[in-house]
Amino acid sequence: MKILIWSQYFWPETFRINDVAAQLTKLGHEVSVLTGKPNYPEGDYYPGYSFASVTREKWQGIDIVRIPLVRRGRSKLGLAFNYFSFILSGYLLGPRVLSGRKFDVVFIYAPSPIFQALPALFFSRVKKIPSVLWVQDIWPEVLFSVGRLRHRTVIATVERVVRFIYSRSDVLLIQSEAFRNSVSRLTSNPKKIQYLPNPAEEFSIEAPPSPRALELGARMRRTFAVTFTGNLGKAQALETILGAAEILSEWTDIELHLVGSGSLAAWVGSEVHRRGLRNLIHSDRLPATDMPEIMSASAVLLASLRADAVGEATIPSKLQSYLAAGRPVIACMNGEGARVVLTADAGIACKAEDPVELAKAILALHALNDEDRRRLGENGKRYFLSNFGLSFVSQRLISVFEAVQDTGKETRQ
Repeated sequence: MKILIWSQYFWPETFRINDVAAQLTKLGHEVSVLTGKPNYPEGDYYPGYSFASVTREKWQGIDIVRIPLVRRGRSKLGLAFNYFSFILSGYLLGPRVLSGRKFDVVFIYAPSPIFQALPALFFSRVKKIPSVLWVQDIWPEVLFSVGRLRHRTVIATVERVVRFIYSRSDVLLIQSEAFRNSVSRLTSNPKKIQYLPNPAEEFSIEAPPSPRALELGARMRRTFAVTFTGNLGKAQALETILGAAEILSEWTDIELHLVGSGSLAAWVGSEVHRRGLRNLIHSDRLPATDMPEIMSASAVLLASLRADAVGEATIPSKLQSYLAAGRPVIACMNGEGARVVLTADAGIACKAEDPVELAKAILALHALNDEDRRRLGENGKRYFLSNFGLSFVSQRLISVFEAVQDTGKETRQ
């Protein structure tokens, strides 16, 4: 099968679509990716990349076509230009750079903003190729979460665009069952909605960890390390983690680690200094190949989200990796992510944005013996293999592609 993946983000940026694309290639399918110049999350182009011109490269047997986009920068205006530029480049350059290529399906990976799907759906329509949209965030709810947006006219306009996107997609995949009501509300054909969770990140066991990771891992093993990895942004409710660190400051053998970067990384650093938090250690983003060392050195892995509709509906992608790592998990969140941890019996779920409850959850796991913590980790790993394994998700995805090919135009609105 010839698969075109349309995604603003792709390797060397760290997103789950990388592993899915590589796995589809391993299964014998011909995968091409149309994406932008990598600059997430720091806001600057990765070394060797720039705005100028379309570029082509290969990665793990995948043909990658990169179209120009404005780098994210470090301001809201820069971020808006970044999003808009990928959409504009997609419309203007997408059909031209893919001219002469034949595809069986257009697979759209759609984290925020969902508007990036528009040029992909245009290409799908013009070329008469079925489209599959993998919804990673629910819109317009995400606007309430991040920006506290309440303007009725803006919300109504966004809803109309989202309705259009859903109507032009042949299949709508949702990464969380809790997305179903939101997506159903904005499509006239709820039957085309299917659940497909994100897989866990695939880590290379061949690449040795970096010296930085080995040094950090050694420190973690000397304490009871509670580790948060990934993006440091508004959605992650970092204030809650800082508050829990303050509460636990007298427990000298407990350390909280934030391993990652993002829009609030500088703020975290300043708050750690201002509050005098010796038990909260912020380490900059590490490559994916370092994550096995970091997770294995941790006593507990922590995921947190804000207390809002988006947080309640989302299963953060790091949660699958935590379960796969075989370590106890704390889900400081409401809704679907908490349900997964409790269903798996892999750790503790506590109320979102409540530092007191988070501190209690950390102390509860700290009080367990090694055998009980090992049991929780094993429970999580079993649950992961049955529900979120990369092979499992990829095979399901191929089934979706085959089905949409068979139905052809019948599912179009």
